[in-house]
Amino acid sequence: MKASILALVSLLCVASAGASVVTRDVSYEQGGVKLRGFLAYDDAKVKGGKLPGVLLVHEWWGLNDYVKGRAVQVANLGYVAFALDMYGDGVVAADPKAAGQLAGQFYGKPLMAERAQAGLDQLLATGLVDTAKVAAIGYCFGGSTAQALAYSGAPLAGIVSFHGGLIPASSDAAARNKAKFLICHGALDPSAKPEEITAYLKSLNDAKFDYRFVQYAGALHAFTNPGADAKATAYPGLKGFIGYSPSADRRSWEDMKSFLGEIFGS
Repeated sequence: MKASILALVSLLCVASAGASVVTRDVSYEQGGVKLRGFLAYDDAKVKGGKLPGVLLVHEWWGLNDYVKGRAVQVANLGYVAFALDMYGDGVVAADPKAAGQLAGQFYGKPLMAERAQAGLDQLLATGLVDTAKVAAIGYCFGGSTAQALAYSGAPLAGIVSFHGGLIPASSDAAARNKAKFLICHGALDPSAKPEEITAYLKSLNDAKFDYRFVQYAGALHAFTNPGADAKATAYPGLKGFIGYSPSADRRSWEDMKSFLGEIFGS
């Protein structure tokens, strides 16, 4: 699986060579925890003025090559991309148990939005971003985190959740939220029961959110990650729960591009 992810990153970097994409690690801190994010942007484009910014939040595995590759893809779209670090400098889960423990410290707690806000602060601190045009996207755990960040009142024009856990909007969260939502969900994702999806959508409707909830046929959890099938093979407990879907990956990415173009007015 690692070889396939590294191959993906390599291909993305080759593709970005003509686009002058610059990447670098960024060290920062939140709550006494040392963090290290990953910044990517097209150097030629930023010379022409500030660009829209996109914050990326990783899966429960941590800030690995997969989400860094996604950051390069986002930079190739003409945005300044920052893949934040939720766990700590160099902390990446080796197995599902460790991933669950790392992600579990955030769910249902203010720390989820606070740690994400620290990443957003780093994106804005680059001086490369048009602060009126900022979005957050996240994968699995990261999709939940993007929702929590929006609910905190962060200055986001929109968020995109790819196979993220669904967090219903409380009345307080709804009052603070400034973002439009695009929720990309696998039609066969077992992480959310039908009644949970219904309750989630009801919370968004009650709060009059501007949102799209898109389900992709045949898609399980983690449908955007090319390494998901290998993970399911390596850890039998994940079999039938996660899986890569090339069609859902492609379609959700196109949906995201359209959504970002809409909220950024481009």
